[in-house]
Amino acid sequence: MATSELQIFKAEFFRALAHPVRIQLLELLVKSDRTVQELQESLGLEQPLVSQQLAILRHRGIVTARKEGPMVRYALRDRQIGDLLDAARRIFNNHLISTTGMLRELQRERRRG
Repeated sequence: MATSELQIFKAEFFRALAHPVRIQLLELLVKSDRTVQELQESLGLEQPLVSQQLAILRHRGIVTARKEGPMVRYALRDRQIGDLLDAARRIFNNHLISTTGMLRELQRERRRG
């Protein structure tokens, strides 16, 4: 079965999100536009790492950058990224609840056995 251009685009989009620092950056940008320095300070990371991860998000069209004097301010290209992150959080929460339930069941079995 051939892979469509849309499937390739989706895979590349999700690959761009597949890094913990990029997720943290997006979570901050959901709240407000920020400069590299503001992002760096919020995350406690070095400027080169933050800039590198922003470049990946920019290349995929997930964030935009606009010059404000000597600073560059980053923003989400599409505010629905926040909805996507919320949906992912709900999915992970459901998974965690399921895993916690299985752990309790294992503990009950161990006590019985």
